[in-house]
Amino acid sequence: MTQWTLAGFDLDAFVRNTLAEDLGVGLPGGGHDVTSESVIPADARFAGAMDSRDAITVCGLPIAAAFFRALDPAIEIEILVDEGAAVAANSDLMRLSGNACAMLTAERSALNTVQHLSGIATMTRGYVDAMGDAHCVLLDTRKTIPGLRHLEKYATRMGGAQNHRMGLWDAAMIKDNHVMVAGGVAEAVRRALAAGVREVICEVDRIDQIEPALAAGATRLLLDNMGPDLLRQAVTLVAGRVPTEASGGVRLDTIAAIAASGVDYVSVGRLTQSAPAADVGLDFTPL
Repeated sequence: MTQWTLAGFDLDAFVRNTLAEDLGVGLPGGGHDVTSESVIPADARFAGAMDSRDAITVCGLPIAAAFFRALDPAIEIEILVDEGAAVAANSDLMRLSGNACAMLTAERSALNTVQHLSGIATMTRGYVDAMGDAHCVLLDTRKTIPGLRHLEKYATRMGGAQNHRMGLWDAAMIKDNHVMVAGGVAEAVRRALAAGVREVICEVDRIDQIEPALAAGATRLLLDNMGPDLLRQAVTLVAGRVPTEASGGVRLDTIAAIAASGVDYVSVGRLTQSAPAADVGLDFTPL
């Protein structure tokens, strides 16, 4: 089986640290699963099936498998669906069999991961579908849980979005506070370009900021908190000179009109900020 990898993400460290948190490693009396160790015989074996109780877009199964393998290297795991697949309610996602104590100890960490990432992927797919056939790309944002950015942005990709900036390092995004200190959008853009930044995204919330930002060399315009009519006006003014991105206050019931305004991108913070966990369960039977 090919090892699942994600650029910038250390799967082994994530599994180790997550399990250590749950087991209380380093705390007085910590470092073990008192319930499983006291109730389940050390040589007991279980079979289990992870399933989705609702229709979801699946994400995180290889990571879940890594939790079980970390505690039982001999465990047998069959992942039944691909990452990013849309499944109906009551679909089996994974089958596994192995040491019962290990499986019980890893269960919550594995489920939490799949529930959280599948929740993000499912919400993302809903927004992609709501955009209809507009020639527009859905983007995520940096509104992620600290320490989980790579995983959460992976989940938005599984839901059909593209990633915006991964962090503060891979593009300049000039926002209102930068503009306030610099004295205007043109000066803020000029300073970023003079510093050698190649990609400079400039936020504008007024039509009269567009030409100064473009003249200074902005490579993308983020049209902030503009309704569909104002977005269409802005897109007409930009006339394809740089990509345009709509952002701010985008909801499931408004994204279709926003996407239809002609912008190239729509960014939605709630994909990672507000997605509810998917309803995924894991049932065991003794062997």
